[in-house]
Amino acid sequence: MTPERFNKLRAVLDRRQPDLTILADDVHKSHNIAAVLRTCDAVGVHRVHAVSPGGEIRRHHMVSGGSRRWVEMVIHPDVEQALSALRKEGWRLLAAHPGERSRDYREIDYTDRLAVLLGAELEGLTPRLVEAADETIAIPMEGMVASLNVSVAAALILYEAQRQRRAAGLYQSSRLPNDEYAATLFEWAYPEIAQRCRRRGVSYPVLAEDGSLTENPLQRD
Repeated sequence: MTPERFNKLRAVLDRRQPDLTILADDVHKSHNIAAVLRTCDAVGVHRVHAVSPGGEIRRHHMVSGGSRRWVEMVIHPDVEQALSALRKEGWRLLAAHPGERSRDYREIDYTDRLAVLLGAELEGLTPRLVEAADETIAIPMEGMVASLNVSVAAALILYEAQRQRRAAGLYQSSRLPNDEYAATLFEWAYPEIAQRCRRRGVSYPVLAEDGSLTENPLQRD
C-alpha cells in the first residue's frame, strides 16, 4: 500500500454518501446489476440493497468483484424484509415507476435520506413496493418504447442526485460515522487481511497516517 494509493482511497471514502441508496428489486441479469453498482460507486453511494429470493446476485461473477468491492451490498430474501429494514433505518422511499401520479425524476429533492427503488428488467417494481413508496417518479419518454434499461434509468436518477448533492455541499467532507469510516478504509486498503480478521474474529488495527499497518493483527498474542 503506497501513500498515494492510500490517499486516493481516503479521498473517495470522504465523498461517500451514507444517506443515499438504492433497492434493486430482483434485478437478476448480471450485466445490469454490475452496471448499476458501477454507477453507485461513481456517484458515491456507500451501501446498496437488493431483493434476491434465490440468491442469484451472490452467484454472479460480474457482481462478486469489481465495483462490489467498493460498494457494500445488503441482500434481502424478499420484499417485506427489505421494506422493514429500510423503514427501520428511516429511509424515504422513492419508486421509479411510470404512472399518472409519477413526478418527473428531476423535480425531486435528492438531498434527503433517500432510497431509490428500481425494478427488474421485464416486470418492473412489484406492486407492493410501488404501494409502499412515499413517492413515485418517472423518466419522460418521447418514443415508442415504454421504459429504459434498469441500469440506464439508475444512472439518470443517481446523476441527478449527485448534481443536487454536489450543489448542496454534501461531497465536501466525510459524513460517515468514525468507526464505519475506519473499518471501511481498512477493508479497502487491505481486503485479504480484513477477510482473515473477520474469519478469526480479530479487530482491525489502526492504520498509520501513510496507510501502513501499525501491527499485524494476525500475529497478536
